[in-house]
Amino acid sequence: MDKPLVVVNSTPLILLSNIGHLDLLKKLYNKVFIAEAVYHEVTEGGTDKRKNVDFISQNKWIEVTKIQNDNARKTFVTSLHIGEVETMILAMEKSADLCILDDLLARKHAKRLNIKIVGTLGVLIAAKKMKHINEIKPFLDQLISNGMFISNSLYSIALSTADEN
Repeated sequence: MDKPLVVVNSTPLILLSNIGHLDLLKKLYNKVFIAEAVYHEVTEGGTDKRKNVDFISQNKWIEVTKIQNDNARKTFVTSLHIGEVETMILAMEKSADLCILDDLLARKHAKRLNIKIVGTLGVLIAAKKMKHINEIKPFLDQLISNGMFISNSLYSIALSTADEN
């Protein structure tokens, strides 16, 4: 089976990089695209704990791409970050198989646009199913230690989905 083409937003990139497992994206997906706004959020924004470290450029398999329909960005009258908006536009422009988003509001918008989505936890579950990792629990714990909020119920659902009851 061919690996899917994906477009990734900043939070999953940062989270996976912070726990040292950004490479899971390369192992799971054929092409990994990010919008220019996401690149700027990750490299210039205040969310990466390792300020001024351009881990995107260090991973040549991540392709930074400018959205073609710049006017589409103006049609998103929402409280979403520009990176989330450009991620969804790029996913549509690339006819991406999957869009990796964590923000709940962004996920709702993506669903309305018929964009297939998964979050960081979904990436971990897929990595386990594809036998790139043995279990997700240590990764979940690392994500929590690195500032990701995972509710108790979501934590349990993720473990159950990964057959780690």
